[in-house]
Amino acid sequence: MGRLKKTYKRSNIPLYLQIASTLRRRIETGHWKPGCQISTIEELEREFEVARVTVRQALDMLQTEGLVRRQQGKGTFVTKQIKDKRWLRLEIGLSSLLETIVDNVPNFIDVANPPPPRLGADDGEPADEYIYLKSVQTRNKEPYGLVSVHLAKRVFEMAPDAFRSRTALPILSELKDVTISRAHQTLVISSADMEAAHLLKVHLNAPTAEVHCVVADDDNVAIYVAEIIYRGDCIKFDIELLQYLSNENGKRS
Repeated sequence: MGRLKKTYKRSNIPLYLQIASTLRRRIETGHWKPGCQISTIEELEREFEVARVTVRQALDMLQTEGLVRRQQGKGTFVTKQIKDKRWLRLEIGLSSLLETIVDNVPNFIDVANPPPPRLGADDGEPADEYIYLKSVQTRNKEPYGLVSVHLAKRVFEMAPDAFRSRTALPILSELKDVTISRAHQTLVISSADMEAAHLLKVHLNAPTAEVHCVVADDDNVAIYVAEIIYRGDCIKFDIELLQYLSNENGKRS
């Protein structure tokens, strides 16, 4: 058994999905540039040590996504204009994050028995009562995030109509009677379970980023607690390193 076959056998994901993921990555990183012809089916068969039907399934998937076009008798070519799907920049600052998500649209989901908020030791004190809001958030009619928010009831009652129609965090930041003293988020790399795969329109075990976000007020009450699952193909983590180096140097002087 070849090295690649051993690698693929370690995963329970179908072979054609694994190959499609590898080819997609080559396109996204510029290994195959827009308009260029990619490897032939025969070459991909040999490279990945799989049957022709498996390669065709992978190419069919990329064609459906609009990444390649296949021409009878000529081969497979990278689409000339590839849309950058990684529009969601997970920034360090709250204001930058708000700019990214303010215009996105939540499609709310009814939940009969919501779970309790997940609060760590450093997340602040729990509110007396929470309102639970679960939604699939979309951009340009495409789902990108599955969001579960526990919002302090007293905060929710300041703008109930807005919270039931728009993304919660930008609304929270606009409330004049709320002082935000702390906002913290933790990100881990994960994979889509059955629910996330269905609602985000990705395959089972597709890469995701899971975010735990907590906002506390000036009384150290956790007024916003969110669990967010982002599609892995729409996010990028963007940090200006020199900015923080300058800040550190300023602290030392």
